[in-house]
Amino acid sequence: MAVERTLSIIKPDATARNLTGAINKMFEDAGLRIVAQKRIQLTPAQAGQFYAVHAERPFYGELCDFMASAPVVVQVLEGESAVARNREVMGATNPAEAAEGTVRKAFALSIGENSVHGSDSAENAAIEIAFFFSGLELVG
Repeated sequence: MAVERTLSIIKPDATARNLTGAINKMFEDAGLRIVAQKRIQLTPAQAGQFYAVHAERPFYGELCDFMASAPVVVQVLEGESAVARNREVMGATNPAEAAEGTVRKAFALSIGENSVHGSDSAENAAIEIAFFFSGLELVG
């Protein structure tokens, strides 16, 4: 297996409840290393640009508003098959369907307020990482 990097976002519902450390512990316990991390406040325009792939979906406006509603923690996780491993640790989008021991089962409030975002492929991870981080910020 190859060592990869993936983007993770701890969303406003989780940062508002001071869950950053607990979520980071779940990632680290799963063998993922945090190689970059920062707390930021997205504007609605920045959220819209990041989630542009969903622009035609009915939830797009609500998603952008939510992601700009409070600070988020953006981070780069590194490890063996990091994209797949991160998605496993996050759990299903719907917390009612998420497996025990996953971030969303433990912390998500709803399908919309599901505490975390993670890249869905290595290709998208590279794009998403570049959206938030310069090469100088990636230390591993």
